[in-house]
Amino acid sequence: MVKEEKYYIALDDYEHGIIVRSLNDTKTELQREGKFTNDVNDLIVKVGTAPKKKFKVIEKDNESR
Repeated sequence: MVKEEKYYIALDDYEHGIIVRSLNDTKTELQREGKFTNDVNDLIVKVGTAPKKKFKVIEKDNESR
């Protein structure tokens, strides 16, 4: 069994809203074209119900890399 990679992204409320609206627009367009929307529906649920988590961002100086 191969372990599936997961991706984590940090979004503020505005960016989260843009993604949900974009997915909804994509779903609407697919429906107009008579195509399946199952995968987009799953993403809307996953993004829309993703838990919020607070974290600290530590910026490093570019010269130290």
